Formats: sequence, structure tokens, C-alpha cells
Amino acid sequence: MHQTHASALPGFLGVIDSAISRTESFLLAAGVLLMAANTVANVVGRFALGNSLFFTEELNRILIILITFAGISYAARHARHIRMSALYDALPPGARKALMVAISLVTAGFMFLLCFYAVTYIGAQAARGRLLPALQIPVWVILVWLPAGFFMTGMQYLLTAVRNLTSPGIYLSTRVQEGYGNAEEIEI
Repeated sequence: MHQTHASALPGFLGVIDSAISRTESFLLAAGVLLMAANTVANVVGRFALGNSLFFTEELNRILIILITFAGISYAARHARHIRMSALYDALPPGARKALMVAISLVTAGFMFLLCFYAVTYIGAQAARGRLLPALQIPVWVILVWLPAGFFMTGMQYLLTAVRNLTSPGIYLSTRVQEGYGNAEEIEI
């Protein structure tokens, strides 16, 4: 039986992988559902009651940020990111596996660096003390999803490197093995 959040990684790494998977799923589902409900409520308010909801635009902006940065981690988990693989595909399997480990580690490093810069940026925004006009929420609060998304994505790539180092085969993510045709997730 396929379990959506089960991890193929052993021990503590599997627990981390499963926790990130659950977090991604929750954030994406909640973000999309809240955005849909907010938009429908605004349309109903505008046409049925003659007044739009004053906070709809700001709330949808917050939800787009959430969905985008939770989505990059989800895309990495399911190997749905863009790949330029002409040279990679020409290599023998051992070299492809080594290159996949290197790519995963370098990408993880960049994601963690972006996480650091996002935290620094949020600190600068918090120091400015700006508020969203309609919701009166500090601007820095809506940006918390940036470092969270970069961190989860960095973890995905780090776990992909670990999966490639500890398992036979070549993995594009912790769940997806290399191959063309049907890019289905492996059964766990």
C-alpha cells in the first residue's frame, strides 16, 4: 500500500522527510483552499451585497507567497523541477550518480544560503515597522514563508544526496528514481 508521507529514508532522516512532506501538503492544501474561499467570498460580497472584502487582495498576496515557497519544496520532493540534462544523460551510470549527488549538495547549499538571506531580509523589514494597509499585519510576517520554503527545499536536496549515497540506483529526489517515460513516484 502506498503511503503518501512515508519515507524511503531510514531512521531520523525518514522522520525529517515525512515531516517535511506533511508540512508541504498541509501548506499547499490550506493555501489553495483559503485563496479559493477568499476569492469566492469577495465575488459574492461584490455582486450579492454590493461591497468587496477590503482585505481580499492582501490575503491572496500572502497566500500566493505561501503557495510559491511551499511549492518549491514540493516540486523538489517529486522531481518536478527544471533539469538541463543533455550532458548528464551522456554519462555512464556511476558518473551520473556522482553528478546527481554533487548537484543535490550544491543546490542544497544554495537553498540554505537563500534561507539565510531571506532571514536577513525579514529582519530588515521588521526594523522598518511597515504594516499592510488593510490587514494591519507587519509586512515581515507575510515573508516568513520565504526562509521556510528555502529551508524545506534545501532539506529535500540534502536528503536526495543522502538517498543517492545510501541506495542503489540514481534518485532525482528521495522518492523518484531516474528514468524517462513515466516519472511516477516509487512505491514505498
